[in-house]
Amino acid sequence: MSTKRVLGIDPGTGICGFGVVEFTTHKQPRMITAGVITTPAHTPLADRLLDIYDSLNEIIDETHPDEFAIEKLYFNQNITTGITVAEARGVCILVAKQHDLPIAEYTPLQIKQTLTGYGRAKKKDMQEAVRVFLKMQQVVKPDDAADALAAAITHALMTRISYQ
Repeated sequence: MSTKRVLGIDPGTGICGFGVVEFTTHKQPRMITAGVITTPAHTPLADRLLDIYDSLNEIIDETHPDEFAIEKLYFNQNITTGITVAEARGVCILVAKQHDLPIAEYTPLQIKQTLTGYGRAKKKDMQEAVRVFLKMQQVVKPDDAADALAAAITHALMTRISYQ
């Protein structure tokens, strides 16, 4: 029986979602953990990035993922927010690389399309798609954690990690 764990990340500076899903051959995929790394709003950016770095290292040390999936950066209008999110995303990728995890990147459109069949799905639709896929009783909250799980699930489906 083959087992793989995928750590998914929904990058952000104030709120960085994470989720680990375990895929085992002939078993239902299951969530190992999900949540958010939060950093205080008026803290210097360097301190916030260090918090993300330290927290993500702890998550990896506790959950032992085999692969890493992160949402690609997408921003419409606020370039300043986009830049800080890009910096947080860079820290997450650095941590994954330091742990020798294979890194996969997916656009929000790819993740939404993969889980719901619709590339413009709303946050609530994504939370429900994650709940259904993992056969959970409740939707995962906050939505940043559900988005991170969605990135992990997308990676498993895109790379055909076998669990059936």
